[in-house]
Amino acid sequence: MDVTLLGTGAPRGLPRPGCPCARCATAVGDEARAATALLVDGALLIDLTPGPAFAAARAGKSLAGVRQVLLSHPHDGPVMEVPAGLPTPGRVADGRELALLDGHRVRALAVDIPGTGYEISGPDGERLLYLPPGAAPAGLGDVNGVGAGQEGVGGSGPYDLVLLDVLERPDALARLRASGAVDAATDVVAVHIDHGVPPGPELHRRLAAVGARAVADGGSLVVGEYHAVPDLPRRTLVLGGARSGKSVEAERRLAAFPDVLYVATGGTRDGDEEWAERISLHRERRPSSWRTVETCDLVPLLEAAGPDGEAAWPGPDPGNDRPADASPLLIDCLALWLTHAMDEVGAWDDATWEAGGRRALRERADALVAALRQTHRPVVAVSNEVGSGVVPATAAGRRFRDELGRLNAAFGAECEQVLLVVAGQALALRG
Repeated sequence: MDVTLLGTGAPRGLPRPGCPCARCATAVGDEARAATALLVDGALLIDLTPGPAFAAARAGKSLAGVRQVLLSHPHDGPVMEVPAGLPTPGRVADGRELALLDGHRVRALAVDIPGTGYEISGPDGERLLYLPPGAAPAGLGDVNGVGAGQEGVGGSGPYDLVLLDVLERPDALARLRASGAVDAATDVVAVHIDHGVPPGPELHRRLAAVGARAVADGGSLVVGEYHAVPDLPRRTLVLGGARSGKSVEAERRLAAFPDVLYVATGGTRDGDEEWAERISLHRERRPSSWRTVETCDLVPLLEAAGPDGEAAWPGPDPGNDRPADASPLLIDCLALWLTHAMDEVGAWDDATWEAGGRRALRERADALVAALRQTHRPVVAVSNEVGSGVVPATAAGRRFRDELGRLNAAFGAECEQVLLVVAGQALALRG
C-alpha cells in the first residue's frame, strides 16, 4: 500500500489561523501542516484537508481514482470542500468492515473520544492503523495487561504502520505496545500535529525519544517497507537545576511505553506540607497505569528481570542482542539517593567521613553504577546539576556537591544518552 499524507496537522492546521504564539510563528516551510488526511493507493481518502485536490496535486497525486471517502472525527468549523466527482464522505459504524473493489479492507475501530479509528488492510496483507486526533483505541483494557485487546486491534499481529496523535496521546501508543499491536518493527508516524510542541528539531527529538517520527505534508509512505525506527537508548540520564523541567522531560520520554515503574527516592517527610504537595503534584502528572515504589535500594531493581519476563521495550538489548525482558524504570532522583546514602554512612560528619565514610559512600556509588552497566531494564534517571551554583558555605555542603558531581559523571558515562534541561529546554550532551 502507498499512503500519501495530504496533511499531517491538527484539524485547525499549523500554524493556526490568527494565532500569534511563537510556535505558530515558526511553523513555516515543511513545518507548516494542513489538517491530517490520508490518500491510500489513490483509491481511499481518509479525512479531508482544506483544498484536497490542490493538496493531492502538490504531492503529485490525483483524486480522480478515489472510490471511498471516510471521516474519522467530527469536522468542526467551516464546511470542508468536497471536490466534484468524489463520493460523499461518511463514517463507518464501530466494528463494521468494508471490502473495497480494489482489494482493500477497512475495519472501523472504537476509540475513547467521539470518532472512529480505521484499520486498513491491503491486497497483499499489509496493515495500517489510523486514529483520529486526540484518540486512543477503546477496549484495550489495562495497558499492563499484555494481549488483552479489542478484537481487531493487533489481533493479527503488529501493524506495519500506525498513524496517531503521539504528542497529545502518548498513552495511546503505550496501550498499543502493551496489546502487541505495535512492536519494534512498526513504523509509528505522528499526525494531527498542533502548536503544543515547537516545530523543527524539538518536535523531531521528542518523537524520536518515544520511537516515532514525523513527515512533511505530501510525503508518501509504503506500508510494510523497512524504515529505520529511532534508536531508543537503553539508559538515559536527565540533568537539570531546580524547577528546570528535568522531571517532566524524564516522564515524557516514557509516557508512550507500558508498565513503567516509577522509583521515588525522596520518600515522605512527616510534617513537611510543602514536600507533600511536591510529591502530590508529581503523582498527579504520571500516567495512571504507572506503578510507583518509594525506595533508595536501586541495585536490586536494576538487576531484576521485570514482571513475568515480559518484553516491554521495542528494541534489541544492545549488550546481548536479545529482546529486552524488563519493564522500564524511571528513577527520580539520584541527588536524593545520594542524600540517603550519605545519611547511612555518616558522611556529613567530618570525622566519620575520614574514618571510613568516604570509602563506604564510594563503594555504594560504584555498586550502583556497576548495576546500571549490567542492567537489561530500560532506565531513565533524573539528577540535579549543582556544579554551576554558589559554592556551599559548609564543608558538608561542599562534600555533597562534589560527590553528586562524581556520581553524575560516573552514571552518565554508562548511559547512551545524557540530557541537560535548562528553562524547560532539553539539550543533548550525548546521544
